[in-house]
Amino acid sequence: MSDTGSGGTESGGAAAGAAGAAGAAGAAGAAGAAGAHQESGRLRRTLGFRDLVVYGLLFIAPMAPVGVFGTLDAKSDGAVALVYVAATVVMAFTAFSYAQMVRVAPLAGSVFAYARKGLGEGPGFIAGWMAMLDYLLIPAVAYLFSGIALNSLVPSVSRWVWTALAVVVTTLLNLWGVRAAARVGFAVLAMEIAVLLVFLVAAVVVLVRDGAQRGWLTPLTGDSGFSAAAVLGAVSVAVLSYLGFDAIASFAEEVTGGSAKVARALLFCLVLAGVLFVAQAYLAALLEPMTSAELAADPAAQGSAFYDTVDSAVGSWLHDLVAVSKAIGAAFAALAGQAAAGRLLFAMARERRLPSVLSRVDPRSGVPRIAILLAATVTLVAAVWAARRDDGLDHLVSVVDIGALTAFVLLHASVVGWFAVRRMAGPPSWWRHVLVPVVGAGVLIAVIVEATGSAQVVGACWLAVGLAVLAVQWRRGVRAGAAG
Repeated sequence: MSDTGSGGTESGGAAAGAAGAAGAAGAAGAAGAAGAHQESGRLRRTLGFRDLVVYGLLFIAPMAPVGVFGTLDAKSDGAVALVYVAATVVMAFTAFSYAQMVRVAPLAGSVFAYARKGLGEGPGFIAGWMAMLDYLLIPAVAYLFSGIALNSLVPSVSRWVWTALAVVVTTLLNLWGVRAAARVGFAVLAMEIAVLLVFLVAAVVVLVRDGAQRGWLTPLTGDSGFSAAAVLGAVSVAVLSYLGFDAIASFAEEVTGGSAKVARALLFCLVLAGVLFVAQAYLAALLEPMTSAELAADPAAQGSAFYDTVDSAVGSWLHDLVAVSKAIGAAFAALAGQAAAGRLLFAMARERRLPSVLSRVDPRSGVPRIAILLAATVTLVAAVWAARRDDGLDHLVSVVDIGALTAFVLLHASVVGWFAVRRMAGPPSWWRHVLVPVVGAGVLIAVIVEATGSAQVVGACWLAVGLAVLAVQWRRGVRAGAAG
């Protein structure tokens, strides 16, 4: 395994040994130049397929449905497992388009880089700008989940203190290096999957022993009649559970073995998460003592519905085990999100779309330290602000997905632009390069339309600011060109 960042220094040292004093001085200068180059924009290739899957699953979180189970059950009239089947299919279109474009532009900027390739500089900036909203706020939500869970276990410590502590610990891991963070993340992910397996086994045992509270097909058909509209409305919320698998693409410049490995990791991560989500939602729905109509009539019970179900069906011991797992898992989901946010800021700065200081790479750790610190600061402020308010979680959750969904629409357009319009890779495959991205974009637009009004307003305001920044950059570029 070779590091691109250290390769220039090693070769410079070899040249110095082969040449005399003058040669050594020249090699030292070359090594210094290589080090400077790394400082301004080169990442180290140290990640393998397993590391990519770890980051993706950490960001998604294997037990993501726990927090939204009650809401989805109420919205879908009980067809909560079908909601996750549909949501997995919806996100599969996006994963497929990512897999197409990561081969075209295996760069750290992810959707920012892809939209630049397929649509041009302006749309590329807007795609990165909208994705930035998602990458900065999703970690804040995850940190807040961690703070709430830890506060429930140790009430004497305020949840904002727990939240801030989670930010500090995971930021230090990200600054330590992407490889070190991946190793620790793997241990946390193993713990989360172990707890999930305990739940799955315990649920099956209870169902075999005591039977189901609802009909065996109701998690797929609904417990009060099937409603396609209700299922689609719930999908717009369930999509939140999947946001983060795309973060895998932001590590494209740090993976060994080429972009094909990134594409495989994207698809594998989404399919695995979908299977886990459907399984736990199906079993929890069978054990749920309340009907979907009762949950819909009692919104206060929706947030704790999964925990209450586990408590009544299995026991408080599993309730506490799930709570601890969610506390730790949420913090490390935020770690993966913070790392992806840092790479996005780094990539946009390297292309002079953000201040160039954000494109510097630390020569020791091989990570964009300043970009990560900026992402951590924004996330810390948002998470602590929300943790100190009773309605803080509602405010954050309502807006986190709108930026990502908008960026995903531009991703699909990039596939059409690169392969079908510009035909940069020869004759296009009409189903891969036109049908799939067009259908995927259409579904995402429908989900955006179903989003809450507050989310749409925040997304529109963020988009307006991005367009204003783009206009300023364009005017500066025109003036610079005229002066030249």
